[in-house]
Amino acid sequence: MNLFLRIASIASVLSLSILLSFNSNANTSAEKIAERIKATGQVCMEGDDSCGSAAVAAVSGGAARSGEEVYKTKCGLCHTAGVSGAPKFGTADWTDRAAKGMDELLATAISGINAMPAKGLCTDCSDDELQAAIQHMILSLIHI
Repeated sequence: MNLFLRIASIASVLSLSILLSFNSNANTSAEKIAERIKATGQVCMEGDDSCGSAAVAAVSGGAARSGEEVYKTKCGLCHTAGVSGAPKFGTADWTDRAAKGMDELLATAISGINAMPAKGLCTDCSDDELQAAIQHMILSLIHI
């Protein structure tokens, strides 16, 4: 009886192996492999007209954000509380800075100053958006 169980067991393993090999061969055909590893999208770079204008607009960031929007989503994290000496929004901290002129303020915002890193870590902000945010903070002086 013991010999019969061993033979039956070996026969079962062999038949299962044969069945699995047929199944795996069917799933590994060149077409199926190509289907499983094909790209799911494409990368479009700004200026590449072959992608269509909608894709180019998405890559380039779309419409510029307002100064208030940039301030609220990026700059306000530090400028609301004065983190590490950042001039606080709506306070006289901006009086001396405004006297320096927009070109100097924008240059220091782009390169960073004191504890403020370059662009205040707003890596997706354009220079125009940074300038608009600075103008928004300077205009806060009017409301003091």
